[in-house]
Amino acid sequence: MIDISDERWALLAKVASLYYEKNLTQAEIARRLDISRPQVSRLLAESREEGVVKITIHYPSDKHFSLKQDLVNQFGLKDVQLMASGNLGYSQVVERLGEVAARHLEVSLQDGMVLGISWNTGVYQVVNALQAARKKKVTVIQLTGSVGSINPLINGPDLTRWLAQTLGGQYHYLPAPLLVESVATRQALMQDRAIREPITLMEQMDMALIGIGGLSPALSSLLAAGYINEAELREIVRQGGVGDICSYHYDLRGNILPLELHQRLIGVNLEMLKKTPYVIGVAGGIDKAAAILGALRLGVIDCLVTDEMAARAILKMSEQ
Repeated sequence: MIDISDERWALLAKVASLYYEKNLTQAEIARRLDISRPQVSRLLAESREEGVVKITIHYPSDKHFSLKQDLVNQFGLKDVQLMASGNLGYSQVVERLGEVAARHLEVSLQDGMVLGISWNTGVYQVVNALQAARKKKVTVIQLTGSVGSINPLINGPDLTRWLAQTLGGQYHYLPAPLLVESVATRQALMQDRAIREPITLMEQMDMALIGIGGLSPALSSLLAAGYINEAELREIVRQGGVGDICSYHYDLRGNILPLELHQRLIGVNLEMLKKTPYVIGVAGGIDKAAAILGALRLGVIDCLVTDEMAARAILKMSEQ
């Protein structure tokens, strides 16, 4: 840098102020100062070279930024939404994750999209946090059959209708139970037009919002819904199960377990989710780290919404 006159410094400062502080375009500055636009461009470059303007870029916190990038790179994700969990209890973590996922969903959704949602407490918290969302003309699909519960935490139809009404869109129920008594019953129900139509629509999904279920008695969605008992849950864990997505159970390596109950499920299948352009998975807490890791290895999630402590546990487990 060489010494410049006060007059030159004043000119550089004036041009820089109009551009960076007043947000004028280079063309507008050129007209105001009666100079050419290329001259404005050269003056702006000179203002940076001479130190009249100093640009500081504030990157995200190194701790969170590197943690997110590690998850993105290791599991081929399109995005990670991360929150600081601190000393929060599990229910508080899930509630905060719902808020984070809701904000991300608002930004990601576009008019005319088809959005599928599963059911669990995490998805409920997302829908709950969207109560003041901007209206968008989306179509919301119930991804799995109903559990027949009046509790909106675990009731697919209620969540589907609630989300669609919040967003000002339309909705499609899946008028069937989540799990039926036999494979033959499932095959018969799948011939019904009322069930076939939403299943077909799932092939056209632009986005899906899903929960990641854990397999401890306190976290198992199927146990809470009364579809399996604790002995059956222990058997799933004995076979290596660590979690479930839309009631499909998998192990830590992301392999689907050979469970007979999978043949009796009515709803979206994992191949449909893999073909969906953007699948948001919501889960957090140390106790769900194994379930989240298995889900990431399963290859259906594009965006993970989780907390910092769970993220660190996932990466540590993956190294082992």
